Amino acid sequence: SAPKDRGARARAPLSVGADRPAERAQSESLSQRETFHIEILGPDDAEVQTRVSVRTSDLAGARERALRLFARARVPQRGGEPAEAVRVIDGAGREVFRWSRFDARE
Repeated sequence: SAPKDRGARARAPLSVGADRPAERAQSESLSQRETFHIEILGPDDAEVQTRVSVRTSDLAGARERALRLFARARVPQRGGEPAEAVRVIDGAGREVFRWSRFDARE
């Protein structure tokens, strides 16, 4: 006796994500994200108080996050020395943004 085909449904062939527009767009957006390293600096520029890595699609997002972290690091309730500057370093190790307490807020 031959085995019965239970629920004989046509199965779609396995496909790579590039065949599906939504998955392709999602994978492209993820691959275009870059890692930036944000460093909060103390009174001596060589002293890094905090280092955070963020993945974002552009420098503007990293800059915004750096300014928020810098503002938080300067609140009076925070213990220790107040932060003097913040810098953003790209994946290649280049400093692409720097902000100190002396810079005017936009």
